Amino acid sequence: MYGFIEQATGKEHLALVYGQLKENEPPLIRLHSECLTGDALFSARCDCGFQLARAMQNIVEAGNGVLFYLRQEGRGIGLINKIRAYHLQDEGADTVEANEALGFAADMRDYSFCRGMLSFLNIKSVKLMTNNPRKVKALVKAGINISERVPLQEGNNPHNQGYLKTKAKKLGHMFDSSFID
Repeated sequence: MYGFIEQATGKEHLALVYGQLKENEPPLIRLHSECLTGDALFSARCDCGFQLARAMQNIVEAGNGVLFYLRQEGRGIGLINKIRAYHLQDEGADTVEANEALGFAADMRDYSFCRGMLSFLNIKSVKLMTNNPRKVKALVKAGINISERVPLQEGNNPHNQGYLKTKAKKLGHMFDSSFID
């Protein structure tokens, strides 16, 4: 486990390394934004906890890899604002509409600081577990080669189908059509 402090925000982030990373082989990685409700409280409103569990399982099955646990709760709006957004969602707003009603962008997360974390671990190329095109673009912009994008489609349930459809329609998340239908 390695801890990092993002200088611009003071936020603390983690890199959990499993196994021995191989110098010339891109490791399987996950950039996972903190989600207290999904990760620790097992909320079914999102897919975060399900994705976290699957990502860790995939890394173990691969024999090595890195889980980057990023302190960007609620797509970067923080826990209290996420709770406010939940109330708006309970009144009919989708996740994007709720964030925007609170005065935020649909997704406030920033992945640029991950470059330093990857550099510290001497990682130049990765197999990235994600459905989020913004994560792909951020790593490419940071000079990290993505040798493979590994879909991470977990946690579809009756409580989050609208949430998943909003991620696909409004945020461009890459899901197989069978996953969200």
